[in-house]
Amino acid sequence: MSSHVTRSQGSMGIRATRMARSVLAGAMAVGATVATLGLSAPAGASSPSIAVGSKPYAVAVNPTTTTVYVANSGGNSVSVINGSTNAVTATIAVGTHPKGVAVNPSTNTVYVTNQGSNSVSVINGATNAVTDTVTVGSNPFGVAVNPSTNAIYVTNSFNKTVSVINGATKAVTATIAVGTHPFGVAVDPTTNTAYVVNLGSKSVSVINGATNAVTATVTVGMHPSAIATNASTNAVYVTNQAGNSVSVINGATNTVTATVPVRRNPSGVAVNPTTNTVYVADLNGNSVSVINGATNAVTSTVTVANHPYAVTTNASTNTVYVTASTGSAVVVLGGAAS
Repeated sequence: MSSHVTRSQGSMGIRATRMARSVLAGAMAVGATVATLGLSAPAGASSPSIAVGSKPYAVAVNPTTTTVYVANSGGNSVSVINGSTNAVTATIAVGTHPKGVAVNPSTNTVYVTNQGSNSVSVINGATNAVTDTVTVGSNPFGVAVNPSTNAIYVTNSFNKTVSVINGATKAVTATIAVGTHPFGVAVDPTTNTAYVVNLGSKSVSVINGATNAVTATVTVGMHPSAIATNASTNAVYVTNQAGNSVSVINGATNTVTATVPVRRNPSGVAVNPTTNTVYVADLNGNSVSVINGATNAVTSTVTVANHPYAVTTNASTNTVYVTASTGSAVVVLGGAAS
């Protein structure tokens, strides 16, 4: 997830906003659908469609309940989708311009960053009710959960910080200084490590989840935005929007071991650890690049219309969910192994 921001005070914030908006320059909003495609299906193959909200900029899944959550930035809402039927079962009102969403499957709790409200909405996955609203830093964007420690990490893109929330108390327990314009964040629960993408610093901050200390800073490509981890292989994947590439980081050494070329302006990334397959949403390539995690080779490219922005996977069902940001859509791909 990454790179769409709203106006804020300060020249740095305004410059970052203009840069982020330029990635989607010229995009036109069209149809509101959720299509289902097989990765190896011929062009045009689709299933019945379901409408979601305006400007879906983030997506997350609870593999335990097979429920998908979509943050609709233009509608100030979250769409809840039954992953078995692809039906929208609820629409939940949250704060202003929700840009990030993450799920703790252990507690069946959903966390949504509200960019315009400087807050995080906490949703009970059983009732679809907002149970708490947690104040964080300025312009919160990315959010990730460590289900093992019940810690939630939120990037505050205009403060150069990360807020750490205790999932049990809903209190902010730490604020960590990172690089310039932090956007995406991911967690490896096996190593208790959080990784923060600093869009303005061309870097990734590595945080020890036990001490909340930044232990390393890894240089990556131009305008890095989204990040995902594979806990099975201790690999970290970062999309470089201006570099049209994905940086692969070895989590043990904190070194970049490969740079994988993809299509235009990659903005989202997700990993299926079961198949060791990486999925990259190519925003202005109108596609999803599929990468073999063992070889770091792109094995296929799937056409997805209307500027695919964010992506997530359900390893339990081998399903991939992609938000089509200018089409009010989520595309559901069959996650064939690469």
